This record gives sequence, C-alpha cells and structure tokens, in this order.
Amino acid sequence: MITNQVSIGSDHAGFQLKEELKSRLLQISPEFIMHDKGCFSDQSVDYPDYAHEVAKSVSLGDVQMGILICGSGNGVCMCANKHMGVRAALCWTKEIASLARLHNNANIICIPARFVSSDEAFAMVETFLKTAFEGGRHERRTEKIEI
Repeated sequence: MITNQVSIGSDHAGFQLKEELKSRLLQISPEFIMHDKGCFSDQSVDYPDYAHEVAKSVSLGDVQMGILICGSGNGVCMCANKHMGVRAALCWTKEIASLARLHNNANIICIPARFVSSDEAFAMVETFLKTAFEGGRHERRTEKIEI
C-alpha cells in the first residue's frame, strides 16, 4: 500500500460493502488504519453527511486517501469534489481506478455499491491504494483542476 491511513464512508446503500472492504483490507494489511466516518447501519441516511466527513479528512491532510460508497457512486463523488484539494473519482473497474490514480492523482475512490460485486470493489480499492501518480505530463493537467 502507498498509504496506511484511509478514511472510509458510505450511505445505507453502501454500508454492507463498506464493512466488507474494511475487513478485507485489514486482512491483507494488519498495519492498515481505517478511519470509518459512517454510516454505521443500513438504516436510511443522507449520503452528503458521510461524504463530506471523508472529503474533509483528505482535504485537511489527516489522511492521504479516501473511499466513498453509495448506491450509484455519483452522489458521494459530487459531494467530495466540493472540497479543496480533493480529486474524487467514480470508478467501476480496476482499470478505471488505476487510471484515476496514474493520470488524475485522485485521492478518493467512489464506488457504486449497487452496480459492482464485492470482489470487483475490493480489486478497485486495492488497485487504487497501490497505484502511484505518474506525474510528468499529468502534473500540469491536475494543477488546472482547482478553481
């Protein structure tokens, strides 16, 4: 892993997947530190409440990376990208997760819980956390993202 501290959050639609990802990540890296920003059950909640907490922890530099999960992945991605210094990427394959890191220096992966299996989600997260930003020509482009 390129980072050992990650914030994770979800809404009710992503709760079960969040719990599974936390467990699987800790199995492969016991030294891994997961900051769970909620939600903490499958009872209906508002996704912005949790997306903003994860994004804030990345924006403030408390952690380097974040994982957000909701039904489509879109809502949490939109919320996270409102924070300075956050580059949240909606991913649905491990190839997209890799490119989000390599070319866009994404620091939060957003996952659509209703559209990917837990194995696909784990492969995306593992790829995302292990892939370093390529820099080079992409550096200039990522510097133009924030307004």
